[in-house]
Amino acid sequence: MYEVLNGIRVVDLTTIYLGPYATQLLGDMGAEIIKVEPIEGDVGRGPRPNRTPEMGAGFLNTNRNKRSIAINLRTGEGREILSKLMAAADVVVHNMRPQAANKLGLSYDKLRNINPAIVYCFAPGFGQNGPYAGEPAYDDIIQAMSGLAQLNADEAGTPRFLPSIIVDKIVGLHLAFAIAVALVHRLKTGQGCAVEVPMFESMVAFLLVEHLSGRTFRPPLGPAGYERMLAKNRRPYKTRDGYIAIMPYTTQQWTRFLECIGRTDLMAVDWVSDPVRRSANVDRLYQIIADTAPSRTNAEWLALLKDADIPCGPVNALEDLFRELHLSAAGLFEGIVHPSEGPLTAIRSPFRIAGVAPKPDRPAPRVGEGTESVLREAGFDDEEVNTLVEKKIVRLA
Repeated sequence: MYEVLNGIRVVDLTTIYLGPYATQLLGDMGAEIIKVEPIEGDVGRGPRPNRTPEMGAGFLNTNRNKRSIAINLRTGEGREILSKLMAAADVVVHNMRPQAANKLGLSYDKLRNINPAIVYCFAPGFGQNGPYAGEPAYDDIIQAMSGLAQLNADEAGTPRFLPSIIVDKIVGLHLAFAIAVALVHRLKTGQGCAVEVPMFESMVAFLLVEHLSGRTFRPPLGPAGYERMLAKNRRPYKTRDGYIAIMPYTTQQWTRFLECIGRTDLMAVDWVSDPVRRSANVDRLYQIIADTAPSRTNAEWLALLKDADIPCGPVNALEDLFRELHLSAAGLFEGIVHPSEGPLTAIRSPFRIAGVAPKPDRPAPRVGEGTESVLREAGFDDEEVNTLVEKKIVRLA
């Protein structure tokens, strides 16, 4: 971790992947993340594979650099503990529907009475000024509703989900960004604020960066959908022994590519040399790549194209990533020993910050691993902690 956010305390009530991914990014930058879980633990702990029931792989990969306090928030005493944590926090973040948050006393209006400078960020499924405000949402629902599943349709036109929790991770990035911006606002003004980061709106805005296309203009100059992205020949190309991505983009790159494949006859044609016309005819060019790709092996293409400085890369399977030369040299995968889970492969934060020395990461916590230390910091003595444990208001690891 890098301690650039050292001194920032985040009370994290998020669950599953979206919120925990966002707060892990903040923890990687040195923020103190207090993960508030129910007594039984975050539901995101469960998905396999795992060595122990409460420490699944997905949880381990989204909850480093955090402490866990397990509290029964259905009780008045549990909510009182949370209020004390809020009073000393810089940020509170959750991904509940506001109705559920309000039942736990977690509305912004209530929290700013406890701590006027609190930064309050939440990620509901849908924005609170629309008719879907109270509806539940998960990654698959938003992949469907945002247009992503249809964009990823198969050749028969059948919509497909991406095999990734892509919405949770993209909205998680939005949420981490929103928290950072709200902290800057507080630093400049001394005032807290509330930031809503709805999944549906965030994902639609993300997808339409390029796909708003002709609908950008009024009246529209064409339908939504970026032509180059939707070209049928835009795909990994089959070579003699595998698949490869080849992407000439600029006029110079297309010129060099055509030289490489012996099609210099096309270099002066206006629909190739003119960027605007080339954009309108890009699928014809992609067809040329598809037709010529089987003439060489992956290794031959990579050598030829890299020498010509044309963007290209092999199509890796997930297992190939662990043998990937660049990732190995960059040290993205690290071997660690978790206190309860034993030897693990961890993915370090992809960020590098010059001038700030990295420090060891804190491994993902067991349920309630930080309960005692967090309570003591909040002013509870030994007897009070023991009483809370006996009454099952809190849980120790």
